[in-house]
Amino acid sequence: MAFEFKQCEINGDKVEGLFEIQPKIFGDARGYFLETYSEKDFFEAGLKMKFVQDNQSKSSKGVLRGLHFQTQHPQGKLVRALEGKVYDVAVDLRKTSATFGKYYGVILDAEKQNMFYIPEGFAHGFYVLSEQATFAYKCTDFYDPKGEGGLMWNDPIIGIDWKSVAHEISEPNLSEKDKKHPVFDVNKDYFDINGKWIGQ
Repeated sequence: MAFEFKQCEINGDKVEGLFEIQPKIFGDARGYFLETYSEKDFFEAGLKMKFVQDNQSKSSKGVLRGLHFQTQHPQGKLVRALEGKVYDVAVDLRKTSATFGKYYGVILDAEKQNMFYIPEGFAHGFYVLSEQATFAYKCTDFYDPKGEGGLMWNDPIIGIDWKSVAHEISEPNLSEKDKKHPVFDVNKDYFDINGKWIGQ
């Protein structure tokens, strides 16, 4: 198998569908080669998603994008840094999940080539740690501007500890849209355990 799959845990609870993924890198003096996706290997690991859209963005140090999700067309995302380094975060919004309202964060580093799979039913965001970062992600559904949703990056209930990784962070560089996201509501129905939107 060309990948190592690690199911993520939050306080000892396995998070269904959430995986850190490390591809095997074959390198020599000339450079390197790696597989970035293999349907066969992913299916064997239980990740039987179908990707329909690839996205890429470039951001400078201090940019924070998130926390984003889609309602009517939820997206699973396979994310990685092509250049630079980011702190990537997924927040479980599946109402009946044991980790509902909790987050998992991982540093994605272009030198390590590590990846993160975030299934449907999560909010997602990342903070750029390097001078520049090029970020790529494969999606299981198409972008739907009418179904855009989000949560405030510094929501006090979720309590993402951005500073433990980005020590210099005070006020990140946010888009106007990301400044206006609502806070997390623990009593709200967001997604079901399969990542289908059930909120109002």
